[in-house]
Amino acid sequence: MTPPKPGYKARSVLYGAVLSCLIVFHANAGPIRIVTEELPPYNMTLDGQMTGMSTEVVQAVLKAVNVQASIQSMPWARAYDLALHDPDVLIYSITRTAEREHLFKWVGTIAASRWYLYSSSGHPISLMDLEDARDWQTATVNEDVGEQYLISKRFVVGQQLQSSNRYELNYQKLRTGHVDLWISDELNADYLARQAGDDPNHTLVQSLRIPELEEAGGFNMAFSTGTSDATVQLFQQGLKTIRENGTYDAIARKWN
Repeated sequence: MTPPKPGYKARSVLYGAVLSCLIVFHANAGPIRIVTEELPPYNMTLDGQMTGMSTEVVQAVLKAVNVQASIQSMPWARAYDLALHDPDVLIYSITRTAEREHLFKWVGTIAASRWYLYSSSGHPISLMDLEDARDWQTATVNEDVGEQYLISKRFVVGQQLQSSNRYELNYQKLRTGHVDLWISDELNADYLARQAGDDPNHTLVQSLRIPELEEAGGFNMAFSTGTSDATVQLFQQGLKTIRENGTYDAIARKWN
């Protein structure tokens, strides 16, 4: 067994004291609503229960801060709208971008991500840069970061972009030739291909990596701006705690 790092016990005591104080502050706050989408293997419904890597991290943080809250899965555009406009809403897995920076109160990164424009092995497309993608139809998810990114680069829904509410629909569109490209996170793309009975190494072609979507550090937890700072700080400390005590690493190893 690996011995604790120097100072670990002191940090644990400090985090425990901070958490205790924040929990007292939070006790007078309203209930938290947690929203997410079906983005396997990060967040997904299996046998009627929410699971996935990001979900397990969120559940571990809830346990660390002694807060009970249910998780609701819904189309991303609806979850995003609730987190934009309603108080005390926690949303995950959300990418932290410059455009979103002041729209939410950020807790921290809960999973790494790598983004690509994919083509199918049956119709492989070579892209030198994003401009080359303008000649093709690309599948996106309504209001997700991939779609928002392409729109910011002057791609237009209904012209170069075909928007839907479900990631698995986009894989099927690519697979059947209804679109030429698909913007997706790598783990999500691989998972959906395997769920369809395919080997992603044989059916998917990484036509172009999108590093700009990775620079923010991956998928995050974030609160709506109508949430108290004390609640946000409570969850930030909770995330630090599970990173310090090894819980986060154990979850990441399980899903990667």
